[in-house]
This record gives sequence, structure tokens and C-alpha cells, in this order.
Amino acid sequence: MAAAALNPAALARALRRRRPLSASTHGGGGGERRRLVLYSKPGCCLCDGLKEKLHAALSLAAPHSLHAVRDITSNPEWERRYQYEIPVLAKVLPNGTEEVLPRLSPRLGVELIQKKISAAFDQ
Repeated sequence: MAAAALNPAALARALRRRRPLSASTHGGGGGERRRLVLYSKPGCCLCDGLKEKLHAALSLAAPHSLHAVRDITSNPEWERRYQYEIPVLAKVLPNGTEEVLPRLSPRLGVELIQKKISAAFDQ
């Protein structure tokens, strides 16, 4: 059952078909935009895997968008803070600050990742 969610061919198809990751509304709300930031670095296999799954998961559920993928090696503060933690996913709060989300297991399927992201914004 989870194998279907992790199927690389299915992920590739979903990524090719995905909508732009900047959907801004969901339901009848007032245009709330829910943004995520992924802290990563080149050569990080876990980061690349999570990025692919995030793109697929976010294509399933507006209004979430992957606002930025930040290379921690480009900023000494990010590197100091996240060098042993990447990939790190954070939600952007309405005031512009970021709140780091609990680490997502690389074994999670796309649907479960989407549910966890939605739950994080519903808190």
C-alpha cells in the first residue's frame, strides 16, 4: 500500500503534472497563503528526496506552497543552525517569522506528508 506512494515513476508523473506551487486560497477563507521553506544543501540525498515528495504533496493540496528552498551553505547563520539537521522544513507565520516543523521521516508517503503539513498549519 505505501509502496504505491513511493513509486518513483508515479512521483515523476505527479511532478510533471503538478500545478504551480503558489496556490493562494483553499475553501472559502480570505485568501490565506500558507508558505513553507525547506533548508537544504547540495548533495544531500535526504533533502532531494523530501523536496520531490513535497512537490508531489503540495500539488495535492492548495493553499500550501514551497516558498523557498534555501541552501544552508550560502548563509553562515543557516549553516550553523541546521548543518546537522537538514532537511529542515519550516512554515512561514503571518508575521514573516518561521516556525520549524517536526522532522518528516524519509519513509513517509506523499499523502501522509500532505496530511502532516496541513495539520501543522491547522494548529
